[in-house]
Parts: sequence; structure tokens; C-alpha cells
Amino acid sequence: MDRLLEKVQSLTNLNEITDIMSAHLKMPIVMEDDQFSLLAYSSFYIDHFDEVNRQTIFTKHWPLSILEKFMEKGIVDKLKTNPEPFRVEPLREIGLNQRIVVSAKYNDQILGYIWIQETDRQLKDTEIDFLQAVSFHVGQLLYQQKKLKWKKEQEKSSFYKRVMDDMFQTEAQLKWEAANLNISLPDVFTTVVFTVNSARKDESDKLLEKVELFANSLPFQVEVFIDQLKITVILGYKHPSSKNLIDCARELTAAVFSQFSNRSVFYGISNEYSSILLLKKSYQEALEVIKIAKFIGPTTLPTYEYGRLGIFRYLESISQYHKKWNDVNENLLKLKQKDKESQTRLLQTLEVFLSQNCRLKPTAEKLFIHPNTLKYRLNQITELTSITFDNFQENCQLYIDLQLLKVDLID
Repeated sequence: MDRLLEKVQSLTNLNEITDIMSAHLKMPIVMEDDQFSLLAYSSFYIDHFDEVNRQTIFTKHWPLSILEKFMEKGIVDKLKTNPEPFRVEPLREIGLNQRIVVSAKYNDQILGYIWIQETDRQLKDTEIDFLQAVSFHVGQLLYQQKKLKWKKEQEKSSFYKRVMDDMFQTEAQLKWEAANLNISLPDVFTTVVFTVNSARKDESDKLLEKVELFANSLPFQVEVFIDQLKITVILGYKHPSSKNLIDCARELTAAVFSQFSNRSVFYGISNEYSSILLLKKSYQEALEVIKIAKFIGPTTLPTYEYGRLGIFRYLESISQYHKKWNDVNENLLKLKQKDKESQTRLLQTLEVFLSQNCRLKPTAEKLFIHPNTLKYRLNQITELTSITFDNFQENCQLYIDLQLLKVDLID
């Protein structure tokens, strides 16, 4: 074992190290970085790779479904906080066989992981000790790689920030600079921006960690950088692609949002664009969504996609107009008072009815009430107010006033 360890420690190629370890243990081995991206893999018996191994090898990282399952089971937290080798029990629902995971460390920092699938037997204590000794050498190699990667990431971040600052006058100039820096530009992209509703650095660091973790599990080109507590993610792909970028952005934001309370994180998703010169426009769209969410309240905004905001784009401007002229919708104030006095839900019913284009069945289904109950509530609304629902423009104004009333209630 000592001679084998000496041989491994003389190597600098992770693929060679993985091959030697797999041949010695006769077990499948996968090596990943601290973001669970694939670095190397090997198996003495090729058919011993389980489903999770195969998906990781195919996509070069954990797919989102596997990442979410590992987070649900507490495996990710354990990986991030426990530097000692530990055993992961089988998870049949995702095709995970039992395995041992050993952290690759340098200067007490976890830089990657060595996964050993225990296919036919469990590892002996002496074998685990051997793997730990190997992991320190792997940690040193990963540290050197990370230094080079960090420099490259800084160059990328600087490049994309210059694009957003309109430093390039033509697309040809931009592409020339990207080629010089060996940056592969996407043919189509969208921008997602995240920010925390707090100036605390620990909250921002936690958000960055989760965003990077989930973003790296997506089947797209991903660039992540941070500027003044705003975390920007550029999702893109080279033609052709069967994947939908906006759908993928929704998956990313839903996964990140699930890790925080409703009011602690804001995010926005831009439209898709096919020219990287429009990155600034894309970035500003995502920021506009965040601005609107902060104005109206994150739980009130029906969408976080700029292209689907509709009238919500203009609510803040309309609100300023209303305040200037002291405009008040008396009908809504009457319904608000009725709800307060009688514990009714007339304002909620009105909003859902308008949002469903004044259709009875979809509204009743949305409110989980019988259509006759809905009709009774609508009759109450028309009896208490001058609302008739027979004029499209008035219905639009009514819906806008409802949203502004909710903003006032939040304030």
C-alpha cells in the first residue's frame, strides 16, 4: 500500500490517479470539485457505474434533480461541513448505490470529493486510510487548479462587466476580445439577477453559494459573477439546442428560492437575446423585475419574468400619478371596509375574477369555492359599488387600482 501511495503522490494527472485507485480497489470511482462538477472517473468493471454515476458522467455534473435530492437528504450540508470520510446509504429512487465519500482538502479547505461506489463489498479501514492519504495529494492538485480557474473567472467577470458597461462599440470588437480571452460566447442567452433583502455579508455569501451550486447543475453555458450584492447569472447555449432557456431559468430560481424565506431574496429573469451586445439591456430587464418586486411585494408579483410582467411594469409610475392627483378608488375602499367589518373576501374575489377575464368557472376553481358562492359574492360587489364588469377599460383600471391598494396595505 505504501508503494502504491508513493506512486499516486508522484502523479499530477487526476485521470491517472483515478484509474490507479479504481484498479486497486476494483470499484467505480468518481472525482468532483467542490461544486460537484466532474473531474475524473474510472471503473474496473465498466457496468458497475450506477445511474447517478452515469448521469454525472453524461452531464459532467450533478443534474438538478440529483442535487435537490441530495440537499433534501442533508448530504450536501454534510459534504460541506464534514471533512472526514463518511458512507452514503443507497437511494433507490434515483439509482444511487452505497458509496464512501472522501473530501479532498488543502489548508483545511474542502476543494473536492472522491466518491467510491461500494458495489460488491464495503471498503476496509486500511483502504479508507489509503484514500484519505491520497485525498491530501488530490487537494493540493485541486488548489493549484483552483488558483488558475480563479484567475480565468476574474477575466470572464471583467469582460462581461465591460459588455454591460457598453465598452464595446461593435459585435466584431466584442468577439475579438472574447477570442483573445478564450471565452466562448453563447448564441442565445438570458440573464437572471439575484439579490438579498439585507446588507449582511453572510446572507449574500449564502445566496452566492446556493446560486453557484444550482446554476452549475444546469445543461447550459453558465457564467456567475457578483457586483455590489447583486449576483448575475448568464445562461446561454450554442445553436442548436432543444432546451428552453426561460424554462431553465425558472428551474434555477425556484430551486434557489426554496432555500430562503419569501421576503429575503429577490430575483428577476430577462427576455432571451441572440446578440451579446444586448447583455446590458438583458441585465437591466432583470433588475427592473427586482425593482417592481420590492415595490409591490415579492409574494404579490405574479411573475418574475420581465417579458410577462404586463401592466406591473408601470405600477410605480401610475402610483406616483395617483399620489400627485390624490386619486382614490372609492369602490375598492367600500369593499375593503366590508371585508373588515364582515370578514368577507370581496377584494380577493374581485381580483381573481378580473385576473381570470371575468370567467366564472376558472375563478371558482382558483378560489376553491362553488360557482353559486362566487355568484353571491359578485352580487354583493355590484350592490355595494358601481362596478358592473361590462367595460374592458374600466376592468383594467380596476385591476390596476387593486394592485396599488395592496401596495398601500403592505406599506
